[in-house]
Amino acid sequence: MRDPYSILGVKRDARHDEIKAAWRTKAKTVHPDANRDDPDASARFAEIGQAYDLLKDPKKRDLYDQARKAAEKRKAGETIMQQREAAREAAERAKAAEKLMEELARADARNRTQTGHKADSKPESAEDIVERIFGADAQNDPKVQQAAEAAKAAASAAKGDMPAATASGDDKTAPASLAANLFSALVRRFRAPQPAPEKVPDITAEAIVTVADLLEKKWITVSLADERDVRFQLEPGMTDGHVVRLKGQGLKLPNMARGDLAVTLLAARDDVFSLRGFDIHTTLAISLSDAVLGCDAKVVTPLGEETITIPAWSGSDRALRLAGKGLADGKGGSGDLVIELRIVLHEKPDEKVTDLMRHMREGLYL
Repeated sequence: MRDPYSILGVKRDARHDEIKAAWRTKAKTVHPDANRDDPDASARFAEIGQAYDLLKDPKKRDLYDQARKAAEKRKAGETIMQQREAAREAAERAKAAEKLMEELARADARNRTQTGHKADSKPESAEDIVERIFGADAQNDPKVQQAAEAAKAAASAAKGDMPAATASGDDKTAPASLAANLFSALVRRFRAPQPAPEKVPDITAEAIVTVADLLEKKWITVSLADERDVRFQLEPGMTDGHVVRLKGQGLKLPNMARGDLAVTLLAARDDVFSLRGFDIHTTLAISLSDAVLGCDAKVVTPLGEETITIPAWSGSDRALRLAGKGLADGKGGSGDLVIELRIVLHEKPDEKVTDLMRHMREGLYL
Protein backbone atom coordinates (compact mmCIF):
# COMPACT_ATOMS: atom_id res chain seq x y z
CA MET A 1 0.00 0.00 0.00
CA ARG A 2 1.18 3.55 -0.77
CA ASP A 3 1.72 6.16 1.92
CA PRO A 4 -1.69 6.47 3.68
CA TYR A 5 -1.17 10.20 4.33
CA SER A 6 -0.66 10.82 0.61
CA ILE A 7 -3.69 8.71 -0.27
CA LEU A 8 -5.96 10.78 1.98
CA GLY A 9 -4.16 14.04 1.20
CA VAL A 10 -3.47 15.01 4.83
CA LYS A 11 -0.37 16.11 6.69
CA ARG A 12 1.51 13.70 8.91
CA ASP A 13 0.47 15.63 12.03
CA ALA A 14 -3.21 15.74 11.04
CA ARG A 15 -5.74 15.27 13.84
CA HIS A 16 -8.25 12.43 13.87
CA ASP A 17 -11.17 14.64 12.80
CA GLU A 18 -9.13 15.93 9.84
CA ILE A 19 -8.30 12.40 8.76
CA LYS A 20 -11.93 11.35 9.08
CA ALA A 21 -13.14 14.34 7.06
CA ALA A 22 -10.58 13.70 4.33
CA TRP A 23 -11.61 10.06 4.15
CA ARG A 24 -15.29 10.93 3.79
CA THR A 25 -14.57 13.44 1.05
CA LYS A 26 -12.29 11.09 -0.87
CA ALA A 27 -14.61 8.11 -0.46
CA LYS A 28 -17.59 10.11 -1.73
CA THR A 29 -15.62 11.30 -4.75
CA VAL A 30 -14.28 7.91 -5.87
CA HIS A 31 -17.19 5.72 -4.79
CA PRO A 32 -17.84 3.06 -7.49
CA ASP A 33 -21.54 3.99 -7.65
CA ALA A 34 -20.59 7.52 -8.65
CA ASN A 35 -17.93 6.38 -11.12
CA ARG A 36 -19.53 3.53 -13.05
CA ASP A 37 -17.45 4.29 -16.15
CA ASP A 38 -14.15 4.10 -14.26
CA PRO A 39 -12.84 0.50 -14.02
CA ASP A 40 -10.29 1.55 -11.35
CA ALA A 41 -12.85 3.16 -9.04
CA SER A 42 -13.28 0.07 -6.86
CA ALA A 43 -9.52 -0.32 -6.38
CA ARG A 44 -9.08 3.37 -5.46
CA PHE A 45 -12.06 3.22 -3.11
CA ALA A 46 -10.56 0.17 -1.37
CA GLU A 47 -7.17 1.87 -1.10
CA ILE A 48 -8.74 4.89 0.59
CA GLY A 49 -10.51 2.57 3.03
CA GLN A 50 -7.26 0.79 3.87
CA ALA A 51 -5.48 4.09 4.47
CA TYR A 52 -8.25 5.27 6.81
CA ASP A 53 -8.29 1.95 8.71
CA LEU A 54 -4.57 2.36 9.38
CA LEU A 55 -4.61 6.03 10.42
CA LYS A 56 -7.79 6.01 12.52
CA ASP A 57 -6.25 3.54 14.99
CA PRO A 58 -3.70 5.41 17.19
CA LYS A 59 -1.63 2.28 17.83
CA LYS A 60 -1.40 1.27 14.17
CA ARG A 61 -0.72 4.85 13.13
CA ASP A 62 2.09 5.21 15.66
CA LEU A 63 3.54 1.89 14.56
CA TYR A 64 3.49 2.96 10.91
CA ASP A 65 5.06 6.37 11.71
CA GLN A 66 7.89 4.74 13.64
CA ALA A 67 8.58 2.26 10.84
CA ARG A 68 8.51 4.99 8.19
CA LYS A 69 10.95 7.22 10.12
CA ALA A 70 13.27 4.27 10.65
CA ALA A 71 13.16 3.47 6.92
CA GLU A 72 13.92 7.08 5.93
CA LYS A 73 16.79 7.31 8.38
CA ARG A 74 18.23 4.02 7.19
CA LYS A 75 17.88 5.02 3.53
CA ALA A 76 19.75 8.29 4.13
CA GLY A 77 22.54 6.42 5.89
CA GLU A 78 22.69 3.85 3.10
CA THR A 79 23.14 6.56 0.44
CA ILE A 80 26.22 7.94 2.19
CA MET A 81 27.62 4.47 2.81
CA GLN A 82 27.02 3.47 -0.81
CA GLN A 83 28.98 6.50 -2.04
CA ARG A 84 31.87 5.70 0.27
CA GLU A 85 31.77 2.03 -0.68
CA ALA A 86 31.77 2.85 -4.39
CA ALA A 87 34.79 5.12 -3.99
CA ARG A 88 36.64 2.52 -1.92
CA GLU A 89 35.91 -0.27 -4.40
CA ALA A 90 37.03 1.89 -7.31
CA ALA A 91 40.36 2.53 -5.58
CA GLU A 92 40.76 -1.16 -4.72
CA ARG A 93 39.94 -2.22 -8.28
CA ALA A 94 42.51 0.18 -9.69
CA LYS A 95 45.15 -0.99 -7.24
CA ALA A 96 44.39 -4.68 -7.79
CA ALA A 97 44.27 -4.25 -11.57
CA GLU A 98 47.73 -2.68 -11.45
CA LYS A 99 48.99 -5.53 -9.26
CA LEU A 100 47.47 -8.16 -11.53
CA MET A 101 48.96 -6.60 -14.65
CA GLU A 102 52.37 -6.55 -12.97
CA GLU A 103 51.97 -10.24 -12.12
CA LEU A 104 50.91 -10.99 -15.69
CA ALA A 105 53.97 -9.18 -17.00
CA ARG A 106 56.28 -11.11 -14.63
CA ALA A 107 54.59 -14.39 -15.56
CA ASP A 108 55.02 -13.58 -19.25
CA ALA A 109 58.69 -12.83 -18.72
CA ARG A 110 59.18 -16.07 -16.78
CA ASN A 111 57.31 -18.06 -19.43
CA ARG A 112 59.45 -16.58 -22.21
CA THR A 113 62.61 -17.39 -20.26
CA GLN A 114 61.44 -20.95 -19.62
CA THR A 115 60.49 -21.39 -23.27
CA GLY A 116 63.94 -20.25 -24.38
CA HIS A 117 65.95 -22.42 -21.93
CA LYS A 118 63.79 -25.42 -20.94
CA ALA A 119 61.72 -27.08 -23.61
CA ASP A 120 60.01 -29.39 -21.16
CA SER A 121 59.08 -26.73 -18.62
CA LYS A 122 55.42 -25.80 -18.19
CA PRO A 123 54.53 -22.08 -18.42
CA GLU A 124 52.52 -20.56 -15.57
CA SER A 125 48.86 -20.35 -16.49
CA ALA A 126 46.41 -17.58 -15.58
CA GLU A 127 44.79 -19.98 -13.10
CA ASP A 128 48.17 -20.41 -11.40
CA ILE A 129 48.52 -16.65 -11.18
CA VAL A 130 45.07 -16.31 -9.60
CA GLU A 131 45.90 -19.04 -7.09
CA ARG A 132 49.25 -17.48 -6.25
CA ILE A 133 47.69 -14.04 -5.73
CA PHE A 134 44.35 -14.90 -4.14
CA GLY A 135 44.78 -18.46 -2.77
CA ALA A 136 43.71 -21.92 -3.86
CA ASP A 137 40.15 -21.56 -2.57
CA ALA A 138 39.43 -18.85 -5.11
CA GLN A 139 39.52 -21.42 -7.90
CA ASN A 140 36.47 -23.21 -6.47
CA ASP A 141 34.16 -20.32 -7.27
CA PRO A 142 32.53 -20.42 -10.75
CA LYS A 143 32.73 -16.64 -11.05
CA VAL A 144 36.44 -16.74 -10.27
CA GLN A 145 36.97 -19.45 -12.88
CA GLN A 146 35.26 -17.26 -15.49
CA ALA A 147 37.44 -14.37 -14.41
CA ALA A 148 40.50 -16.60 -14.74
CA GLU A 149 39.57 -17.18 -18.38
CA ALA A 150 39.49 -13.42 -18.79
CA ALA A 151 42.93 -13.23 -17.20
CA LYS A 152 44.15 -15.88 -19.65
CA ALA A 153 42.86 -13.75 -22.52
CA ALA A 154 44.65 -10.74 -21.05
CA ALA A 155 47.88 -12.74 -20.82
CA SER A 156 47.50 -13.86 -24.42
CA ALA A 157 46.97 -10.29 -25.56
CA ALA A 158 50.04 -9.20 -23.60
CA LYS A 159 52.16 -11.87 -25.32
CA GLY A 160 50.85 -10.89 -28.75
CA ASP A 161 49.17 -14.29 -29.32
CA MET A 162 45.82 -12.71 -30.20
CA PRO A 163 45.01 -11.42 -33.68
CA ALA A 164 46.49 -8.07 -34.52
CA ALA A 165 43.07 -6.47 -34.93
CA THR A 166 42.22 -7.51 -31.38
CA ALA A 167 45.52 -6.89 -29.62
CA SER A 168 46.28 -3.49 -31.10
CA GLY A 169 44.65 -0.15 -31.56
CA ASP A 170 41.92 0.81 -29.12
CA ASP A 171 42.10 -2.61 -27.40
CA LYS A 172 45.38 -1.82 -25.64
CA THR A 173 43.42 -1.19 -22.48
CA ALA A 174 41.62 -4.57 -22.69
CA PRO A 175 44.00 -6.41 -20.29
CA ALA A 176 43.47 -3.74 -17.63
CA SER A 177 39.71 -3.91 -18.07
CA LEU A 178 39.77 -7.70 -17.84
CA ALA A 179 41.93 -7.53 -14.74
CA ALA A 180 39.46 -5.12 -13.14
CA ASN A 181 36.62 -7.53 -13.94
CA LEU A 182 38.60 -10.36 -12.35
CA PHE A 183 39.10 -8.38 -9.19
CA SER A 184 35.40 -7.43 -9.06
CA ALA A 185 34.45 -11.12 -9.11
CA LEU A 186 36.92 -11.90 -6.33
CA VAL A 187 35.74 -8.97 -4.20
CA ARG A 188 32.14 -10.17 -4.46
CA ARG A 189 33.23 -13.60 -3.26
CA PHE A 190 35.41 -12.59 -0.33
CA ARG A 191 33.60 -9.47 0.85
CA ALA A 192 32.06 -9.81 4.32
CA PRO A 193 28.28 -10.46 4.23
CA GLN A 194 26.15 -7.34 4.42
CA PRO A 195 24.02 -6.91 7.55
CA ALA A 196 20.39 -7.89 7.19
CA PRO A 197 18.04 -4.98 6.44
CA GLU A 198 16.25 -3.43 9.39
CA LYS A 199 12.94 -5.12 10.11
CA VAL A 200 9.57 -3.38 10.25
CA PRO A 201 7.98 -3.64 13.74
CA ASP A 202 5.63 -6.59 14.14
CA ILE A 203 1.87 -6.16 14.20
CA THR A 204 -0.49 -8.04 16.50
CA ALA A 205 -3.93 -9.59 16.17
CA GLU A 206 -6.23 -11.88 18.14
CA ALA A 207 -8.11 -15.02 17.14
CA ILE A 208 -11.03 -16.53 19.06
CA VAL A 209 -10.85 -20.34 19.05
CA THR A 210 -12.84 -23.09 20.72
CA VAL A 211 -11.51 -26.15 22.49
CA ALA A 212 -12.87 -28.24 19.62
CA ASP A 213 -10.88 -26.11 17.15
CA LEU A 214 -7.66 -26.85 19.04
CA LEU A 215 -8.38 -30.57 19.35
CA GLU A 216 -9.24 -30.90 15.65
CA LYS A 217 -6.30 -28.68 14.56
CA LYS A 218 -8.51 -26.53 12.37
CA TRP A 219 -7.39 -23.73 10.04
CA ILE A 220 -7.98 -20.25 11.45
CA THR A 221 -8.53 -17.09 9.38
CA VAL A 222 -7.52 -13.67 10.72
CA SER A 223 -8.75 -10.51 8.97
CA LEU A 224 -6.30 -7.60 9.08
CA ALA A 225 -6.85 -3.84 8.81
CA ASP A 226 -5.39 -3.74 5.28
CA GLU A 227 -8.17 -6.10 4.15
CA ARG A 228 -5.89 -9.11 3.99
CA ASP A 229 -6.98 -12.49 5.29
CA VAL A 230 -4.19 -14.58 6.81
CA ARG A 231 -4.75 -18.29 7.46
CA PHE A 232 -2.80 -20.68 9.67
CA GLN A 233 -3.38 -24.13 11.13
CA LEU A 234 -3.63 -24.87 14.84
CA GLU A 235 -0.91 -27.25 16.02
CA PRO A 236 -0.08 -29.32 19.12
CA GLY A 237 1.33 -27.14 21.88
CA MET A 238 -1.15 -24.29 21.29
CA THR A 239 -3.60 -23.26 24.01
CA ASP A 240 -5.34 -20.21 25.44
CA GLY A 241 -2.96 -17.23 25.34
CA HIS A 242 -0.50 -18.88 22.93
CA VAL A 243 1.10 -16.45 20.46
CA VAL A 244 1.41 -17.69 16.88
CA ARG A 245 4.16 -15.83 14.99
CA LEU A 246 3.64 -15.71 11.22
CA LYS A 247 6.90 -14.72 9.52
CA GLY A 248 6.72 -12.00 6.89
CA GLN A 249 2.97 -11.40 7.27
CA GLY A 250 3.22 -7.97 8.86
CA LEU A 251 3.65 -4.46 7.45
CA LYS A 252 5.66 -3.93 4.27
CA LEU A 253 7.78 -0.79 3.82
CA PRO A 254 10.42 0.12 1.21
CA ASN A 255 14.05 -0.82 1.97
CA MET A 256 13.09 -2.74 5.12
CA ALA A 257 12.55 -6.41 5.88
CA ARG A 258 8.86 -7.19 6.21
CA GLY A 259 7.62 -7.55 9.79
CA ASP A 260 5.84 -10.51 11.36
CA LEU A 261 2.26 -10.99 12.44
CA ALA A 262 1.81 -12.13 16.05
CA VAL A 263 -1.61 -13.70 16.62
CA THR A 264 -2.73 -14.34 20.22
CA LEU A 265 -5.13 -17.26 20.62
CA LEU A 266 -8.06 -16.58 22.96
CA ALA A 267 -10.35 -19.40 24.08
CA ALA A 268 -14.03 -18.65 23.51
CA ARG A 269 -15.57 -17.53 26.84
CA ASP A 270 -19.05 -18.78 25.96
CA ASP A 271 -17.78 -22.32 25.43
CA VAL A 272 -18.86 -25.04 27.89
CA PHE A 273 -15.18 -25.86 28.24
CA SER A 274 -12.35 -23.73 29.56
CA LEU A 275 -8.58 -24.11 29.39
CA ARG A 276 -5.87 -23.94 32.02
CA GLY A 277 -2.67 -24.73 30.25
CA PHE A 278 -3.30 -27.98 28.39
CA ASP A 279 -6.01 -29.18 30.80
CA ILE A 280 -9.61 -28.91 29.65
CA HIS A 281 -12.06 -27.99 32.43
CA THR A 282 -15.80 -28.60 32.49
CA THR A 283 -18.48 -28.84 35.17
CA LEU A 284 -20.94 -31.61 36.04
CA ALA A 285 -24.10 -30.97 38.03
CA ILE A 286 -25.05 -33.71 40.52
CA SER A 287 -27.81 -34.04 43.07
CA LEU A 288 -27.25 -33.98 46.81
CA SER A 289 -28.05 -37.67 47.09
CA ASP A 290 -25.57 -38.60 44.33
CA ALA A 291 -22.92 -36.49 46.01
CA VAL A 292 -23.45 -38.30 49.32
CA LEU A 293 -23.97 -41.82 48.04
CA GLY A 294 -21.92 -41.77 44.83
CA CYS A 295 -23.04 -42.88 41.38
CA ASP A 296 -22.14 -43.41 37.72
CA ALA A 297 -22.82 -40.40 35.52
CA LYS A 298 -22.34 -39.32 31.91
CA VAL A 299 -20.27 -36.25 31.19
CA VAL A 300 -20.02 -34.39 27.87
CA THR A 301 -16.45 -34.01 26.61
CA PRO A 302 -15.21 -32.21 23.47
CA LEU A 303 -14.96 -35.61 21.77
CA GLY A 304 -18.24 -37.12 22.94
CA GLU A 305 -19.81 -38.53 26.09
CA GLU A 306 -17.82 -40.36 28.78
CA THR A 307 -19.16 -42.41 31.71
CA ILE A 308 -17.44 -41.63 35.00
CA THR A 309 -17.80 -42.92 38.54
CA ILE A 310 -18.48 -40.33 41.24
CA PRO A 311 -17.19 -41.57 44.60
CA ALA A 312 -19.45 -41.33 47.63
CA TRP A 313 -19.30 -38.15 49.66
CA SER A 314 -18.05 -35.95 46.77
CA GLY A 315 -18.50 -32.25 47.42
CA SER A 316 -18.38 -29.27 45.10
CA ASP A 317 -14.73 -28.80 45.97
CA ARG A 318 -13.85 -32.08 44.30
CA ALA A 319 -12.55 -32.49 40.74
CA LEU A 320 -12.27 -35.73 38.80
CA ARG A 321 -9.59 -36.18 36.15
CA LEU A 322 -9.59 -38.18 32.94
CA ALA A 323 -5.88 -38.51 32.14
CA GLY A 324 -4.73 -37.73 28.60
CA LYS A 325 -8.10 -36.32 27.50
CA GLY A 326 -6.83 -32.72 27.26
CA LEU A 327 -4.86 -30.82 24.62
CA ALA A 328 -1.64 -32.14 23.11
CA ASP A 329 1.30 -30.26 24.64
CA GLY A 330 3.52 -30.52 21.57
CA LYS A 331 6.06 -32.66 23.42
CA GLY A 332 4.39 -36.04 23.02
CA GLY A 333 2.09 -35.69 26.03
CA SER A 334 -1.40 -34.37 26.67
CA GLY A 335 -3.27 -32.57 29.41
CA ASP A 336 -6.24 -33.97 31.33
CA LEU A 337 -9.97 -33.47 31.20
CA VAL A 338 -10.86 -32.01 34.59
CA ILE A 339 -14.49 -32.44 35.73
CA GLU A 340 -15.51 -30.05 38.49
CA LEU A 341 -18.55 -31.24 40.48
CA ARG A 342 -21.39 -28.87 41.30
CA ILE A 343 -24.10 -29.96 43.74
CA VAL A 344 -27.55 -28.71 42.72
CA LEU A 345 -30.95 -29.05 44.37
CA HIS A 346 -34.16 -30.19 42.78
CA GLU A 347 -36.13 -27.53 40.96
CA LYS A 348 -39.01 -27.90 43.44
CA PRO A 349 -38.50 -28.16 47.22
CA ASP A 350 -38.52 -31.72 48.53
CA GLU A 351 -40.19 -31.99 51.95
CA LYS A 352 -38.24 -35.09 52.93
CA VAL A 353 -34.90 -33.49 52.13
CA THR A 354 -35.93 -30.31 53.89
CA ASP A 355 -37.00 -32.29 56.95
CA LEU A 356 -33.74 -34.22 56.98
CA MET A 357 -31.60 -31.10 56.75
CA ARG A 358 -33.56 -29.43 59.58
CA HIS A 359 -33.09 -32.43 61.86
CA MET A 360 -29.35 -32.59 61.02
CA ARG A 361 -28.86 -28.89 61.74
CA GLU A 362 -30.75 -28.99 65.00
CA GLY A 363 -29.15 -32.23 66.13
CA LEU A 364 -32.26 -34.34 65.93
CA TYR A 365 -31.76 -37.70 64.27
CA LEU A 366 -34.44 -40.04 63.00
